[in-house]
Amino acid sequence: MAAALALFYKLLPLYVTVALGWIAGRYLQASGKHIAGIMLYIVTPSVVFSGVMAAPLSTEVILLPFLTFTMCSVLGLVHLAVAKRVITDGSASIIPLSVGTGNTGYFGIPVALLLFGQEGLALYIVCMLGTTLFENSVGFYLAARGRYSLKDALVRVARLPSVYAFVLAVMLNLSGFSIPEVFTPLFDNLRGAYSILGMMIIGMGILSFRGLAGNPRFTGLAFFGKFVSWPIAAMVLWWLDAQFFGIYNLAVYQAIFLISITPIAANTVVIATLLDTAPKQAAGTALLSTLFALAFIPVMVALVIP
Repeated sequence: MAAALALFYKLLPLYVTVALGWIAGRYLQASGKHIAGIMLYIVTPSVVFSGVMAAPLSTEVILLPFLTFTMCSVLGLVHLAVAKRVITDGSASIIPLSVGTGNTGYFGIPVALLLFGQEGLALYIVCMLGTTLFENSVGFYLAARGRYSLKDALVRVARLPSVYAFVLAVMLNLSGFSIPEVFTPLFDNLRGAYSILGMMIIGMGILSFRGLAGNPRFTGLAFFGKFVSWPIAAMVLWWLDAQFFGIYNLAVYQAIFLISITPIAANTVVIATLLDTAPKQAAGTALLSTLFALAFIPVMVALVIP
């Protein structure tokens, strides 16, 4: 119980940041769309690059992002098939992003630091990169397909720099290069901006706190996928590997489980805003999931993570 209360206290600044974003959008006419472009094309790839450069890479560790990427893709595609049958207002293409990924960076990194310490945090960030790869490839493509042709969607995906940042960082890391000390404060500041601006975008997307759920079918499916399907998939992976394969250890299982219980990603709102595809629906659902996670994460951590 003490750990759950400490975690609850740790998450409070994230909600204050969301509220500040709402104030900026409501009273200062701040544009979430302009910030979304900065986040997607500058801040996020910088965080990906610095995270991979700092990680101790081995074959097993390098494969972790691709493991989480595969899980995100499968969950996103399965729930998209369901969404196309039950959602008719044009927002179905945002479901894969809502379900497949999570707020693993803005929300998850402070939680991982609290639970696992600095050593566990580095492993968590490597696992988290798979969700970032999903957001910036399959997730973005499926969201864009809801508004653009196949060719246009692929062109937009090819322009996203995060995938290139990941590949470059892996190559440099394996070659023995590191980020020069003079640039360390820059990347530290970009990580801070990543968290603050990402949470504020959620608040900016909410013009009114009334009707946050929007289309209840969208919200219900997004919540089921994020808070039921994803944790079950993480637990199944944990059990299978522990019982039969023995590839990873407890720290990896815990990192993936934490990824599975994070709320809907703020980058879902970023991408929906950038593509002008149901941004209010995405923002409202993301905010509701973040509020829900305030109680959900401490409970799940207390039940599952020693």
